[in-house]
Amino acid sequence: MKNANAALRGVSRRVRATLLVVVAAFAMSFAASSFAADATLKIGTATSPQIDALKVAVKEARAQGLDVKLIEFTDWNTPNAALANKDIDVNYFQHVPFLENAKKQGGYDFVAIAPGTIMKIGLYSKKVKRFDELKDGASVAIANDPVNGGRGLLLLQRAGLIKLKPGADYRATTLDIVENPKHLKIVQLEASQLARSLDDVDLAQGYPSFIKLAGTADPNSALLFDGVENKLFAIQWVVRPDSVNDPRIRKFIAIYQQSPAVRAALDQAFGTLYAVAW
Repeated sequence: MKNANAALRGVSRRVRATLLVVVAAFAMSFAASSFAADATLKIGTATSPQIDALKVAVKEARAQGLDVKLIEFTDWNTPNAALANKDIDVNYFQHVPFLENAKKQGGYDFVAIAPGTIMKIGLYSKKVKRFDELKDGASVAIANDPVNGGRGLLLLQRAGLIKLKPGADYRATTLDIVENPKHLKIVQLEASQLARSLDDVDLAQGYPSFIKLAGTADPNSALLFDGVENKLFAIQWVVRPDSVNDPRIRKFIAIYQQSPAVRAALDQAFGTLYAVAW
């Protein structure tokens, strides 16, 4: 009986040891899988032809061992909400004035860490070929957000259609209009929807990328473009403060900025309607 009990204790010790090994292996496997999931770099962007160049950069990053997931949003609000909620690690769709306004309105704590492309905006029409053809009371669509709307008003001023208060900048609103000789009716729409308004208004502020995406007009056909020399309007790579030095993000940005294939994709998408800001 004593020998039997000793044998059972020996078996029990061996079983316990085996179980410990199994549990430890499972824990290590779980930790490894969790780390692998956390290692995926999630990049958020808004729907636009910019995504073609981003996809090229993603492909090159994966070839270099960086696991990347590109997430496309259909509006200009969700990418910042997703970044704040840690659903993504970085977003790429907004310039500094838009970012500063989003931080003010949404209470976000974000940092712009690197510039991307600068996109032209223009004034487009399917009704007239020249500004002097606009009739009294013509309808003009501009962006409804505080930053891009101001940029549209500045462009209308450059076209000689309105006059703003002295010193007005990209933060201008319709309240800053001091002269409107043609009594233009200003219609404010979400920036991403302006391209689809061309059949309904006489003139519209437009973004060549969205014009191309919507297929509503030739992106090069604007009656007037603003320049690409103002780096204030360069699209930024935006992160939370704790990700400023994330090596994955820095590596991806370097790939995007240095890749000839990415530049080729940008050239194909935008031609002369963009410039790089880095």
